[in-house]
Amino acid sequence: MKQFLRNLITEWRRLDLPLSEAAVVFAVSGGADSTALLLAADELKKAGKLEIRIVAAHFEHGLRGESGRADLEFVRKLTTGRGIELAVGHWKHKTAGNLEQEARRARYDFLTQTAAQIGAKLIVTGHTMNDQAETFLLNLIRGSGPDGLGGISPRSQIALPGSGDEDPLLPFETRSIILARPLLCWATRRMTEDFCAVSESGFCTDPMNEDLNFRRVWIRKVLLPMLSEANPKIVETLCRTAETLRSHDTREADVLIDHPELTGAETIRIADLQELDSARLRNVIRQWLRNRRGGLRRIGFRHIAAVERLIKGGGSGRKVELPGGEVIKSGGRIRWHPKTPSKKG
Repeated sequence: MKQFLRNLITEWRRLDLPLSEAAVVFAVSGGADSTALLLAADELKKAGKLEIRIVAAHFEHGLRGESGRADLEFVRKLTTGRGIELAVGHWKHKTAGNLEQEARRARYDFLTQTAAQIGAKLIVTGHTMNDQAETFLLNLIRGSGPDGLGGISPRSQIALPGSGDEDPLLPFETRSIILARPLLCWATRRMTEDFCAVSESGFCTDPMNEDLNFRRVWIRKVLLPMLSEANPKIVETLCRTAETLRSHDTREADVLIDHPELTGAETIRIADLQELDSARLRNVIRQWLRNRRGGLRRIGFRHIAAVERLIKGGGSGRKVELPGGEVIKSGGRIRWHPKTPSKKG
């Protein structure tokens, strides 16, 4: 238990997360990973290592009936028993789009709204090395580019609610919130389960995590065990590979320092983009999409290349379809337009 706490506070400092005078939103599903993160942070706060306001945030998607309600009740009891603040959200507007994607978007909307309400500049989630390894393999199978193979970032930024309506020239950092995953680079799922056991808290299990029809579950239950026969430390190996690719991509992205007026803007002049060489242009496109979309999930090299072709091509009024929306070229500028899910009835 003490080693888990030491590792967490060390990573917290490495990620340059606030140690005091800050409100922090902890995404808590009730599973072992998020429960262990919340409990460990609470222990560090009691020990005086963290002097922050801890607010647990639980989102009930309403997709699992009694099982989902039981998870909410577990989180309520856990937080009440330890005197931790709790914010609860419910998914009321289900759409006809991709269920997994829409549920994820609704969950992060709830987290950012909760952060905005309490004045928090940081959201933390309980993603572990296992999640990183699964994401790497999932993206490899899909044929992702360097962004996808770089996996999950331990620290990133997502837009605050309504930030698209503000001055597009305002630095993105002032219109966004930090999203951190302080377990990602060192903790395994076994460690979080053990921490919950030592803490005598228990944790929830999601029946959907046993359904092999979900690609991620198949990777977790079938593919990773097969790979572990060749390399018993396959999870750690895949995480190191993702980190290497992510570090390489970060070095490439250094060219963005000279172009915050482009990457942080709501729309960009085509003429400004056409002045850039190909490497810089692709990096600007990548960062701009990350800022406008709130991330690069499901965006691969072919999508970046398609936007590049749009920019370099002649004419106006064209567009490129991307996951979650489209990039439109009009009036000598490009802009991101999110896809509005169709509603039945």
